[in-house]
Amino acid sequence: MRIDIITVAPDLLKSPFEHSIIKRAIDKGIAEVHFHNLREYGLGNYRQLDDTQFGGGAGMVLMIEPIDSCISKLQAERNYDEIIYMTPDAKTLNQSTANTLSLKENIIILTGHYKGVDQRVRDKFITKEISIGDYVLTGGELAAAVLCDAVIRLIPGVLGDETSALTDSFQDNLLSPPVYTRPSNYKGMQVPEILLSGNFPKIEEWRSDKAYERTQKIRPDLLDQ
Repeated sequence: MRIDIITVAPDLLKSPFEHSIIKRAIDKGIAEVHFHNLREYGLGNYRQLDDTQFGGGAGMVLMIEPIDSCISKLQAERNYDEIIYMTPDAKTLNQSTANTLSLKENIIILTGHYKGVDQRVRDKFITKEISIGDYVLTGGELAAAVLCDAVIRLIPGVLGDETSALTDSFQDNLLSPPVYTRPSNYKGMQVPEILLSGNFPKIEEWRSDKAYERTQKIRPDLLDQ
């Protein structure tokens, strides 16, 4: 998978991709992540990227021309399955979306900034808009990093145990059950006996029951789905 991220702050993005599982995926060649500084496509001597909005109002808006130039250059080099815009006024990212995107080959992610982007960018180029929650960040860079992490970890060969991702929360619209490790008794806090029994069908039944109980208590909205 190749991911191209268009941003006004590329340095803000680099750290999450230089550590842990995502770095290993990149080092193995399973995933490629490229950062494109939108400033390089800015207008005039000052590389202008933003302007005031028509009709008045507070906040600056990213202009269409620099974004058009950057996306068009990338599209001339390869075909893209999705061009994603990270913005709070979109459908919230969920596991199903991450699963679907993990099957794609080439993706562009455009990060918002300031008051957002000229609506014509969204109308002309964007194939999918994603939010990571009902709140506003100073820019879409951190949101893009969250999306990339959620997607890349699902690509076969990234996780040491590929079945691990299949048992994550939300994969079946349930939260994960409780998990325990050694010691089995810590200061009187005992691991449930069923997990020590070696009876794997019963263990799976226990985990299923606990997943349902946790979901019903914490996120009952998931059960409606």
